[in-house]
Amino acid sequence: AASAGAVVEDALDRWGSPASVFPKDVRTAYVRALSDPNHAHAICEEYRAAATLDREHDRTDHAAGRRISCPLLALWSGKGPLEQWYVEESGPFGIWGAWADDVRGHSIQGGHFFPEEFPEETASALAAFFGAVPRDPQDRR
Repeated sequence: AASAGAVVEDALDRWGSPASVFPKDVRTAYVRALSDPNHAHAICEEYRAAATLDREHDRTDHAAGRRISCPLLALWSGKGPLEQWYVEESGPFGIWGAWADDVRGHSIQGGHFFPEEFPEETASALAAFFGAVPRDPQDRR
């Protein structure tokens, strides 16, 4: 549990969002989850897949001309490095524009954990997006 605590403290204190955004009970819940070897393994597998299998699938889909046809919302940290990291791709919009026909969204001025840091802004962006997306009249869900 000590190593899980160190990982959680590092992430929550140093990834660009104020440490005060995460009260003690939230930190405790994160440490509890990360202390479960199955959860830790799943996180590692997610990162492994992103660096290997997901990239292979992306190349296959791109070569086949597959695109995302539904509206896509991209939100990202306005204080993070994404726009600088992906300047050659024209930032997050450029990346998603290579895959989707209708990309919407914007940065939210927060750190890595911007949804926790700015929940109202995040919720407003989600509500505006989902309220603007027309529903299929045949879909009764």
